[in-house]
Amino acid sequence: MTAETRPQTASPGEKGNVLLMDDDKFLVDMYSMKFEASGYRMQACLSVAEALEALRAGFRADAIVFDLVMPEHDGFFFLQALLKERLTRGAALIALTNQGEDPEKAKAESLGVDRYIVKASMIPSEVVAAVGEEIAKKKT
Repeated sequence: MTAETRPQTASPGEKGNVLLMDDDKFLVDMYSMKFEASGYRMQACLSVAEALEALRAGFRADAIVFDLVMPEHDGFFFLQALLKERLTRGAALIALTNQGEDPEKAKAESLGVDRYIVKASMIPSEVVAAVGEEIAKKKT
């Protein structure tokens, strides 16, 4: 196979940096693998505290993908902390949750969420594509 016929894969971070926060380790690992295979640099976090620390330490996210239901602090607390501390730096904010109720969606949108995805409504590759769309919107 020559260089011309070899499948092209994106280098990690080539498409952007994604911070992913979910308390389900299986989902975090699976989504991290999908994003990395698509050319994103990942920062995977299993708690709100871990995600905030990564951002405070200087991780520059192009997209912040987070669950609303977390054990210690919920995604709304996380969003409020992001806004209060100005940690988003123009990142696309994407709720990836099982909460499909309109009041949760409206509250998330009022806090600046760019996209609200119900986990059961998309397969992982569609989530990766949706995150890519939101990053592209922020860059234009």
